[in-house]
Amino acid sequence: MSTIAIVLIVVAVIVVLALIYMASRKRQEQKEQEREERRHVAREHRAEASERKLRAEKEGAAAEEQSARAKRQAAEAEERARHAERERETAQAHERHAADVDPDRDGKSGGGRFRRGEDQREEQQEQAPPRS
Repeated sequence: MSTIAIVLIVVAVIVVLALIYMASRKRQEQKEQEREERRHVAREHRAEASERKLRAEKEGAAAEEQSARAKRQAAEAEERARHAERERETAQAHERHAADVDPDRDGKSGGGRFRRGEDQREEQQEQAPPRS
């Protein structure tokens, strides 16, 4: 083999090795670019997850607050109902007591505030102004 043939073979090997190196480099760059794109997508997903988690926590807190408010209102309503019932019972007791101590009652049934019939008509006639 001549020297030129050896030099051409060496140059061809160097060119092939250079082409292989360049192809390998390009492939690595593509892989790195793909990894960077995937990192970017992962960052976006994490940001979205963080925002959704924050919104969910806010909604949960608002729901808990609303529930507490509703429980408080229910307790207040129940307390008012009990108070109203006590007031009704007290009013009824006062009515009974007034009926018992009323001197105009004269032992008639239905006396006091709830008189009916003759007594009520007589009282209305006495209070009415005379007709001319």
